[in-house]
Amino acid sequence: MATKEASSSKKPAAASSGKAAEKSTSNLSAKAAAAAIRIADNKKATFNYHIEERFEAGMVLEGWEVKSLREGKVQLTDGYVVIRNGELFLIGCQINPLGTASTHIRPDSVRTKKLLMHKEEIRRLMGKVEQKGFTLVPLNIHWKAGKVKCDIGLAKGKGEHDKRDTIKDREGKREVERAMKSRNR
Repeated sequence: MATKEASSSKKPAAASSGKAAEKSTSNLSAKAAAAAIRIADNKKATFNYHIEERFEAGMVLEGWEVKSLREGKVQLTDGYVVIRNGELFLIGCQINPLGTASTHIRPDSVRTKKLLMHKEEIRRLMGKVEQKGFTLVPLNIHWKAGKVKCDIGLAKGKGEHDKRDTIKDREGKREVERAMKSRNR
């Protein structure tokens, strides 16, 4: 009897917290709601590579890593994805441990993390990476249905002239935005 009372008292609290989360995201625009579930972006990836295709993979994480991700303590800029024995691994992604981490666990911030995808997709990626000179880079880490997911990009490296063109385009867009902003005042 005591168990039923304890479980029934927990359900309304969980339901109310879920509704509060829904209300907070429903008032946001679609772009802001999408940004609310993003944990980290790899902005260097789009600068250094031409992204041909995007894939979503699950991540195998430890408890302290999930807690750190909730706080946003992750860095993707030096990360890359390798295929070993038919499995995907994320290397170089740094998840910094919280100061309140358990005392009996020794967190390794640059631990190699396993990525989860279907075997057919991994085989297809293996073929493209080995034959056509593509590489796999992590693009972002985000929440999806309460689980941590990693977007992976099948990419080709940019040449130095391509990077210069990207910088020129970015500066040109900034100038146009400044002109439009001053014009509207």
